[in-house]
Amino acid sequence: MRILGLSFDYHDAAAALIVDGVPVAAAQEERFTRVKHDRRLPENAARWCLERAGLSAGDLDAAVFYEKPFRKFSRILAGCLGTFPSSAGLFRRATAAWVDERLWVGPRIERAFGLTQDKVLFCEHHLSHAAAAFYCAPFDEAAVLTIDGVGEWATAAVGRGRRGQDGGWDLSLDAEMRYPHSLGLLYSAFTAYLGFEVNEGEYKVMGLAPYGRPRFADQIRAMVRPFEDGSFRLDLDWFVFQSDPTRAFARRFEEAFGPARAPEAGDPAADPRLCDVAASIQLVCEEMVLALAREAHRRTGSRHLCLSGGVALNAVANARVLRETPFERVWIQPAAGDAGSALGAALYAAHALGRPKRYEMKRVDLGPEHSPAAAVEAFRRAGLAHEEIGDESKLCGRVAGMLAEGKVVGWHQGRSEWGPRALGHRSILADPRPAAMKDTVNEKIKFRELFRPFAPSALGRLAGEWFDLGGSPAPDPYRFMLATAPVRADRRGRLGAVTHVDGSARVQTVFPDQDPLYHRLIESFGAATGVPVVLNTSFNLKGEPIVETPEDAVATFLASGMDALVVGTFLVPNRNAAAAPRRKVWAVSAKQSDAWAW
Repeated sequence: MRILGLSFDYHDAAAALIVDGVPVAAAQEERFTRVKHDRRLPENAARWCLERAGLSAGDLDAAVFYEKPFRKFSRILAGCLGTFPSSAGLFRRATAAWVDERLWVGPRIERAFGLTQDKVLFCEHHLSHAAAAFYCAPFDEAAVLTIDGVGEWATAAVGRGRRGQDGGWDLSLDAEMRYPHSLGLLYSAFTAYLGFEVNEGEYKVMGLAPYGRPRFADQIRAMVRPFEDGSFRLDLDWFVFQSDPTRAFARRFEEAFGPARAPEAGDPAADPRLCDVAASIQLVCEEMVLALAREAHRRTGSRHLCLSGGVALNAVANARVLRETPFERVWIQPAAGDAGSALGAALYAAHALGRPKRYEMKRVDLGPEHSPAAAVEAFRRAGLAHEEIGDESKLCGRVAGMLAEGKVVGWHQGRSEWGPRALGHRSILADPRPAAMKDTVNEKIKFRELFRPFAPSALGRLAGEWFDLGGSPAPDPYRFMLATAPVRADRRGRLGAVTHVDGSARVQTVFPDQDPLYHRLIESFGAATGVPVVLNTSFNLKGEPIVETPEDAVATFLASGMDALVVGTFLVPNRNAAAAPRRKVWAVSAKQSDAWAW
């Protein structure tokens, strides 16, 4: 059975192809268009998925959209009517967008891929999230928890997945919270207040939080009325996302916490008040996630938990779920946000329509790969001298030596990763030891805020010696950089560039069965330095998608201060003496809307 999953029209449009229950290809549209968070119908990503599998659209048994548009539109209308007349502007914009385009998802998919109406299916938003987690997890049975901003009506849901009596796999969501009471929207309101872009800057809030004290936590808790079952109700007098999604927070925020930060207005880490606000909302978010996770355990009694939804990308909250709930194992979908729901929708349909074999996601390299000829052509066009190092041991030895010398290297290998994390296929790598390397990579390579932390990639078998992983050699979330862990106190001096101000790090554990080449590189660096860890950040500059093609990698290399570039077996060992960073200009045709509540 061949099923294409699609998510679009909100943010992070994506496509994923399932063949007999197994994902064979998945990618976000932004990797092809170079428009960050591109929300348009993912024709490029979908057509690439089909090409990868050697299929045409006519070979599909179904194409599945990740939510139900009419149900979502009913929620938008109800919200506008309930807050009228303050929502009049939103009502006009939303109605125009939905009546013109967004209600007609089915016909748009039919036209784009030449499908008949009976082949276009729809899956509820939170079921798509749940399926993306449970149907990829290594469990026969698990509690399932999804938390995000909002889908059709649901903002969080609890359910269970297990093997059915007929040998198939059953998944159901048994309880949900509903809009406007949303942890994701609460966190996003503070994201906007702190001057960051909603649906983009939430991880910046998480990174800023350790610089402050949670002295506003009680004031934020007063906005939320919690219940014993982990659910809650927001005091809506604090928010305007129902009528003005571009602002989200009411003026009461500024009365309680001080003036909102203007976007791009200086370094927020230099303002203790803003740091304290970030610390406070992060703490409250963690408490609410823990309450929901404990309720999922109470309802199911399961030893296992599957997590998805945008809030499941909060690595600090995930770490507390690992440590402070009764679950023995936790599995989080690496693409936990809306992009991952393209995969979830396809998996849900596959299990609803048939009885495919069980799949376990051990690797996330589901995106495109590129030929050596494409790399050589990219070098030729840019006028870059390069050399080929066909022996993997020699290649890893050379690159490890460069990193040990303090050089920063772009690393482009194999198929690109599924999800927002670069895990050693589209990465920028550096020496994790000197604390000054953090500022160097932030300022001269990524051109971004200096407070932002970097992640360490560590050899899986040795990671527990450097990070406190809670007694297990490699809990599942650490494979995909989805949880933080304390850096062991006696090792922090040797991991200055990847130890955050609170002594933690968002760890990636690397194993040879997951990524043999990247594992060998880290092993080579460990042999040279005694530190089996490298600094890993995504191969992109501030405000841009992660690079996809060799041409993207070369353009980003030349636009930054990186010292060397590796694409496959090819090494560009230096920038060339006269080369200076060049400004990139991407040929893009659209800028997405920031009306995130739609």
